[in-house]
Amino acid sequence: MLRGLYTAAAGLTTQQRRHDTITNNISNVNTPGYKQANEVTRSFPDMLMALTGTSDHSDKTIGRVATGVFAEESISLQVQGDLTESGRSGDFALSSSIQIPGVKFDGSGKGFTQDGEVVFQPQAFFTVEGSDGQPRYTRDGRFDLNAEGYLVTTGGERVLGANGQPVQFPAGASLNDVVLTSDFRFVDRLTGADTGSGLLLTRVNNPNLLVRQGNGTFRLEGDQSLAVPVTAGDGVEVRQGYYERSNVDSAQSMVDLMSALRAYEANQKVVQFYDKSLDKAVNEIGRV
Repeated sequence: MLRGLYTAAAGLTTQQRRHDTITNNISNVNTPGYKQANEVTRSFPDMLMALTGTSDHSDKTIGRVATGVFAEESISLQVQGDLTESGRSGDFALSSSIQIPGVKFDGSGKGFTQDGEVVFQPQAFFTVEGSDGQPRYTRDGRFDLNAEGYLVTTGGERVLGANGQPVQFPAGASLNDVVLTSDFRFVDRLTGADTGSGLLLTRVNNPNLLVRQGNGTFRLEGDQSLAVPVTAGDGVEVRQGYYERSNVDSAQSMVDLMSALRAYEANQKVVQFYDKSLDKAVNEIGRV
């Protein structure tokens, strides 16, 4: 009897975590550069049930029994969000459409090679410096200049340039005075003179290995060779005066939210049923 109670309790925990993930997505529907998170669930290993100690001293196989489900991990949906014009010179939006020859990607960025191998669409990111000095990646291109002239994100992280060093402008400079070229260099808006600064854009070949770090940034988990500078042939464009909206599907999120709630209620009723059954076993049958 308790096995069913544990299975229902595992379902409660899983649906609660799924509910939390969806509500976090909805709360960030208007956050520039935010990437929707999807909860991945897995079942616990099945158990093979057998009847032992029979009169003929033989074991009889009953069958397999599932032992519940758990939320294994949360994966970000790293696909392109819509671009919105802001008119602000410090806003930059990435338009990324990196392709792999012979592979057709679906709406989630997943595809298959001719050999049937699963691959994910590479994505481009702005590169910033984390608090530990290690590179972080973001699609939130709302930048500004701090008091020292460094180009920084809304969270204060310094944006890295093509030379791998933080982008810095002279004291008193303004982003209204510069224009970003198609090869990601900053030039003077009036004269077209090269300022000597540019943006470092990074291509992450497996975006599913990115781990959220807060403030819209990610770090790459595992093989660092999967992160390489964007090249001219990658089909990546940066638009100044635009920002990328979150890729959260608000309508689907509301449907998923109701689905998680209903599943939670179903598991809750199972727990209540077992509670009543145990109450009868202890307080009524136990007194006979």
